[in-house]
Amino acid sequence: MRNPSDPLAVLSQALKGDLEEVEALIRERADSLHAERIGRIGDHIFGSGGKRIRPVLALAAAKLLGYSGRHHILLATAVEFIHTATLLHDDVVDESLQRRGRPTANLLWNNKSSVLVGDYFFARSFQLMVKTKSQAALTVLADASATIAEAEVMQLVAERDIRVDEDRYLEIIHGKTAALFMAAARSGALVAGGSPDEVEALGAYGASLGTAFQIADDLLDYSGSAESLGKNVGDDFRERKITLPVIKSIAGADAEEREFWSRTIGRGEQDEGDFERAQSFLARSGSIKEARADALRWANAACEALKPLPATSYRDMLKDLAAFTVSRAT
Repeated sequence: MRNPSDPLAVLSQALKGDLEEVEALIRERADSLHAERIGRIGDHIFGSGGKRIRPVLALAAAKLLGYSGRHHILLATAVEFIHTATLLHDDVVDESLQRRGRPTANLLWNNKSSVLVGDYFFARSFQLMVKTKSQAALTVLADASATIAEAEVMQLVAERDIRVDEDRYLEIIHGKTAALFMAAARSGALVAGGSPDEVEALGAYGASLGTAFQIADDLLDYSGSAESLGKNVGDDFRERKITLPVIKSIAGADAEEREFWSRTIGRGEQDEGDFERAQSFLARSGSIKEARADALRWANAACEALKPLPATSYRDMLKDLAAFTVSRAT
């Protein structure tokens, strides 16, 4: 796989005009004539930037299949509203204080405002989907929204349970993260009139890419920086989340290590220096290296999924994006 320095930026540049329309539509639909706070929170969260990787997937999938209409703009915007709604809700559930290097909406306003504005953004996403008049695309994104909500509950139940295994972890992230990646790519293919095989291929690409993306994020929480992660390094540890590196470490832990994870994650008894100890255990056990290898396998699967699709520049850029997803966590 080729690996340009920033393939997402290259892909975004190729889609520059479409992304500008998406941004304009986001700003328009994130506002409210009757509730000023909605607009203020919208300005804060959308103004913080973000990679816009999910809208990019919807746009690129449509372009890869030669689409020249405008409905992919609506779908890409809907996808970003779904994603942003989940972020607002996640930050409340996780009691997060930072998102993309800035204070979270729940910190600046309050939990009630974050939940209600998140609900408003969900509603906006469905208004946009309906405008495409594509029942198939609407079904894909509606199903993804239900899957994400279900996976959030699964993650809530699994939190702080050191018995969670890799199969359960993958089930959660397939629903929480990969489902929307898959839906973004599938919906773009559907609105472009792609064949069933093309829709399936792009959906498989999105699902594998989303899985690699989430594993890479989990790795960055223990080995990255706040700048690269967009939140405080170690937040997953402090919030007692069971992520892939931790699961792998626990699976091969000796008595001392298992007691450490039981105390810090299971019982939430965390002392100064425990995060550094966690990093040491993960490095010593090889868990970081193994999780990175898993992420690479998912990225390779994403590239394989693209093979039946037309050999265009967009297909090449999507391949590069898969490689980059993992390389950012090395």
